[in-house]
Amino acid sequence: MSNLANIVGTGAALCSMSSFIPQIVKIVRERDASSVSLRMYVVTVTGFTLWIAYGVLTGAWPVTAANTVCLGMSATILGLKWRFGRKSRAARV
Repeated sequence: MSNLANIVGTGAALCSMSSFIPQIVKIVRERDASSVSLRMYVVTVTGFTLWIAYGVLTGAWPVTAANTVCLGMSATILGLKWRFGRKSRAARV
């Protein structure tokens, strides 16, 4: 693979991995996940799981590694949604 392709792929992976950080920080600070879509993150976690399986099956370790990090971060948001989403709904009632 060309050097340019590696640079572009690395940049894409870093952007994907870091994109979850602001959401995690916001939820933890505010202790509120009511604005986070549960369905969206269930689909996202499923998608990353499938990408990891694809990476393993094809031997594409960069795909596997990047998507493993993304899975961990999106699963964190999903867990925070379950933890703080219910609390927020109860407070609104």
